[in-house]
Amino acid sequence: MKIEVWSDYVCPFCYIGKRRLELALNQFPHSDQVEVEFKSFELDPNSPKNIGQNIHEVLAGKYGMSIEKAKEANQGVGQQAATVGLTFNFDEMKPTNTFDAHRLAKFAKSQGKESIVSEKLLQAYFTDSKHLGEFETLADIAEAAGLNRQEVLNVLNDKNAYASDVRNDESLAQQYGVRGVPYFVINQKYAISGAQPTETFMGALQKVWEEESPTPVLQDLSTDEDVSCADGNCVIPEKK
Repeated sequence: MKIEVWSDYVCPFCYIGKRRLELALNQFPHSDQVEVEFKSFELDPNSPKNIGQNIHEVLAGKYGMSIEKAKEANQGVGQQAATVGLTFNFDEMKPTNTFDAHRLAKFAKSQGKESIVSEKLLQAYFTDSKHLGEFETLADIAEAAGLNRQEVLNVLNDKNAYASDVRNDESLAQQYGVRGVPYFVINQKYAISGAQPTETFMGALQKVWEEESPTPVLQDLSTDEDVSCADGNCVIPEKK
């Protein structure tokens, strides 16, 4: 089973949804046969690296609400995050453009480090208040995940490196009609939109497994071979 996850590293529900999926997988008996692949999605491709506003001001401006209302809304999201063991430090978050972070994730994928780097990017932004638009910060994150720091900086300083990988993900999202994230696609056939409850993920995993898993191989527990019919003939058992 393959699950493709479209998300952005400054999307709070993407982190919450990721954790809920992981909680579901922890309870799923066939989790060792599930592959999770992360796909790029930018909530605001036109965002500058240095916005000059905190996350409350950004939210207030985007939705035309007061700063106090924005803080209340963010507090509510933070409470949801806490239910799955996450800590969101909204007051210290640094809104930024995430294109380079996505390029880093694609490089990490080529090195077999996609999962760990994706987790560290989310933690860096939401919990550790790191600036994901700064190359040195991204290099720190990559190095902590076991990647070569200089190789990472070389990639980041080449604006074309892994850019097409990011754009291809975003193009595929458009084909699927994805308008918001997180967005989960299972076996290129089933979709889950948003940070649904863990139970929803559990139900989806079970449904897809039952519908698409290969025909089971039965273990033969028979003790007597001469009590069946085959090829139009029935074996007459000998008297013992």
